[in-house]
Amino acid sequence: MNHPDFRVGRRIFATLWKENGVVLVRPDQQSFLVKSNPRVFSPVKGGWGRKGSTTVHLEVADEDSVRTALSMAWQNKVPKGQRAG
Repeated sequence: MNHPDFRVGRRIFATLWKENGVVLVRPDQQSFLVKSNPRVFSPVKGGWGRKGSTTVHLEVADEDSVRTALSMAWQNKVPKGQRAG
């Protein structure tokens, strides 16, 4: 697709898309992120967003918010035997 992605194993947990990032989180996690910082996070439009794909508006994002979102996305995709815990 010609844009960088971030993977654990072969599973994508985040991408860079134009000037934004996208994290692949669960819908409940997406709701938390959007409610906690609506300037930084918003659902991707359409079906992908309803499944949890979340835009990260990097131009207004702070490091802690991005770190939290990436950690959630990574934990969702890492194989069960490799999870930190």
